[in-house]
Amino acid sequence: MPGHYERLSALDNSFLALESRSTHMHVAGIVTFAAEPLRTKQGGIDMARIRRLVESKLHLIPRYRQRLARVPVENHPVWVDDEHFNVEYHVRHYSLPLPGNFDQLRNLVGLIMSQQLDRSKPLWEFNVVEGLEDDRFAIISKIHHCMIDGIAGVDLMAVLLNLAPSDEIADPEPFTPRQEPSGSELLIRETARRTGKTIAAMRSLRQLNDDTTQLLRDGAYRARAAGYSLTSGWLTTASATPLNGTVGPNRLFGTLRTSLRDIKKIKNAAGGSVNDVVLATVAGGVRRFLRDVREYDIAGVDFRAMAPVSVRSQDQRGTLGNQVAMWLVSLPVDESDPMARLEAVKRSTGRLKETNQALGAATLVRLSAGAPATLVSMASRLATGVRPFNMTVTNVPGPQFPLYLLESEMLESYPLVPLWHGHGIGLALFSYAGSVFWGFNADYDLVPDVDAFARAIEESFAELREATAEMGEATAAATPKSPKRPKSRPPLGASQVKKPASGKGKKKPSDD
Repeated sequence: MPGHYERLSALDNSFLALESRSTHMHVAGIVTFAAEPLRTKQGGIDMARIRRLVESKLHLIPRYRQRLARVPVENHPVWVDDEHFNVEYHVRHYSLPLPGNFDQLRNLVGLIMSQQLDRSKPLWEFNVVEGLEDDRFAIISKIHHCMIDGIAGVDLMAVLLNLAPSDEIADPEPFTPRQEPSGSELLIRETARRTGKTIAAMRSLRQLNDDTTQLLRDGAYRARAAGYSLTSGWLTTASATPLNGTVGPNRLFGTLRTSLRDIKKIKNAAGGSVNDVVLATVAGGVRRFLRDVREYDIAGVDFRAMAPVSVRSQDQRGTLGNQVAMWLVSLPVDESDPMARLEAVKRSTGRLKETNQALGAATLVRLSAGAPATLVSMASRLATGVRPFNMTVTNVPGPQFPLYLLESEMLESYPLVPLWHGHGIGLALFSYAGSVFWGFNADYDLVPDVDAFARAIEESFAELREATAEMGEATAAATPKSPKRPKSRPPLGASQVKKPASGKGKKKPSDD
């Protein structure tokens, strides 16, 4: 019987290739819950129930019981079932010294994020942390980026969480790992796969006559989009700032919480999108931090953010793996006026939409799909030397209603994005139940003052909110009021006009 395996895509493989001792390619989430519903008689969190819940859902996410293997010679990674899978290794238990405050939790997050995942096992872990003040506990989830992207993460969250409190846990379905192919079998099957694709492509040439025009148009459109992507700054280096430099292996974690309603108020008043408001807020925060905290001259700085954009189609929702492309957005950090910063961001993202650079970046990824793993690895590492952007800013929309882990309500959800080579800080945002939760993943050596950076972002948001409010007040003051209509007098001969029926046409007292 042949062994079972699944080949990683070129993009998923690139996240493995980019990882080094100092660049950890795992994404994470720090989620807090109400503790009382899951408290044991001894006062702790019921770990047995949480493990049973996770185990009962694993058949829905089979990747979580798979580990990496390699194809001989070409060294491309594949997924195979882990015959030694143990849920207790992946769902771990921590306790903060009572009373555990949020700073202690953030320090624990930094420690956990400084450690790479074990590649000999499935590349994920859930760290349950009890003892948090205000009657809460936390789960620190950590998943390698080669398994999942932000939008897939939202779908995965729905697997573990409920729309209403529930104490029901289904019996776990039996797990029988499928046989792993031997090295020689992997090599033979992958060689046959490539040969079969070549033959199939040659055969399909006969079917191209009727579709040639459409294919050419689509190909030209994609080529133009890919050309825009390559010429939009990806092959040039952004300015060197105090937020960029040699990254070490240690991490710090910062947080911020803002109102989604306030962000939408700014968007509705000034135009653009929620993401435009976020990027303008980041531009103002970077400006404040570099100028006021680091005393750095920001005049003429070419500061760029990489903003992942989902290219996941509706029929791909619920599947793991990465379906993302990247926008390169210039942030106007040398602009002092908050509204001018927002307008500049809107122009920049507008150009990106017009040139469809998300499609262009996705096309470039597809073109690399046939490259051997060694070439992908080399290209990824060479690309890191260019540093075309200064930081990552990713914004993932979440549900605007409460979710529950068994009976415990989810209270907060702070995401974490990995740091690329030369990047001292990365920003990730997740909106949930009316709030936007900001997670700041910072290198311990480059940005030890991550809390000062978070405050700069908060002050930038307040500045933008106030400027929008002032703009609204100015607009209201400038709008001429409608003149008061004089009371009408009955015209001559009005007594001859037919009166309205009783109850109709009469003025209501409130109209005066």
